[in-house]
Amino acid sequence: MRAWVMGGLALAGAVALGAEEGFVSLFDGKTLEGWERRGGQSTYAVEEGTIAGRFNDARRNSFLCTKRPYGDFILRLEFKLEGGNSGVQFRSAARRHADQTESVFGYQAEIAGDPKVTARIYDEGRRGFKFGRTWLDNTEPAVIERSAAAYKQGDWNRLEIQCVGPSIRTWLNDVPVVNFFDGESFSGFIGLQVHAVKEPDGKVCARWRNIRIKELGASQWTPFFAKGTDGRFALQHARFVLPDDWSFRDDGVLVGKHRADEKRDGLVVSDKVYSDFIVRVSYQLFGGNSALYFRAEEVNTPWLLKGFQNEIQGGAKDSALWHTAGDKTPGRGWVAQDDEFILKVRNAEGWNTTCTVAYGDRIVEILNGQRTIDIIDPLCEKSGKVGLQLHGSADVEMWFKDFEILEITPEMKALIDRK
Repeated sequence: MRAWVMGGLALAGAVALGAEEGFVSLFDGKTLEGWERRGGQSTYAVEEGTIAGRFNDARRNSFLCTKRPYGDFILRLEFKLEGGNSGVQFRSAARRHADQTESVFGYQAEIAGDPKVTARIYDEGRRGFKFGRTWLDNTEPAVIERSAAAYKQGDWNRLEIQCVGPSIRTWLNDVPVVNFFDGESFSGFIGLQVHAVKEPDGKVCARWRNIRIKELGASQWTPFFAKGTDGRFALQHARFVLPDDWSFRDDGVLVGKHRADEKRDGLVVSDKVYSDFIVRVSYQLFGGNSALYFRAEEVNTPWLLKGFQNEIQGGAKDSALWHTAGDKTPGRGWVAQDDEFILKVRNAEGWNTTCTVAYGDRIVEILNGQRTIDIIDPLCEKSGKVGLQLHGSADVEMWFKDFEILEITPEMKALIDRK
């Protein structure tokens, strides 16, 4: 589902910008109306028509944040880094700790003295620096070199951030930088960071000006599991194959149990055919083999579906990409895999969450928030159904929850593909 919420002022006191149709200002150049400090105790003030953030906290990162959240948008601003490290938070949130302090977490477009990392995406307080990765994006070196060449050290730079559903893009001085897909959050506040320093001196870290935004609506997941008026859970937008294999618990978890003497797959199959989308499901595997099907076609064989499988088998192939022909032949077999990394990020016990983005020829797999596969596959099917599998001819037990999808519409694609 996609709700378009256009019009209205983005913040109290916001000023419409006639030169950029649909954009409104988030900063009036005189006050910090509509903003609030979160996290640390570094200070922010209006100076000569700019927001100036000063180093005043040795322990915690500080953020000047919008008081309201934003979903899909184009954000444009200018920044000048005068020391240390900074960034622009978006689709972010804050958590309160036992000592009553709080910390901010979420996506951050980096602002640093190093031009090769500026405008890349770090996940503040959430996934940054995990599993040997600093950045969420996997931007190619040639792209980074072009954007780095455009960076103006010690001067004003233009930063643009675009969020459309699972797509996140950035531009530095009009040069494209980041272009990746992720599904961790689709809404949150915007924030301006002053990074903590060991010896705060009250000097300016960064300045920001000309902050304006164009709202593009809100992207939301559409669930395949829904609670009815009778309080019971049931499928929506999908059907069961071998219904006796499936049952909902009172808490909405779908339990699938399959016998080895049954040759056919037990399946959940979507009613619709989908082309470009992000789909995800959380699962526990207690035996056998399973998969999240996508861009799949129904066929009259024991396997019943042919197409791509985001694999679930309880090991190094969880989240790897398999292609089946829907009969006793393997189709293309393994199309992409990363066994070593998958073993690091998958949970050996308990719940795992697997996610697939299919966008044209680009296929992205994400396991527990970590990108495992990101390929361009010209041979891929361009559309098909999504589904969940209980593999035939095996004793299988699976638990599933939060099976949901977000379609990428042609209007969204026009924004995602813009130069």
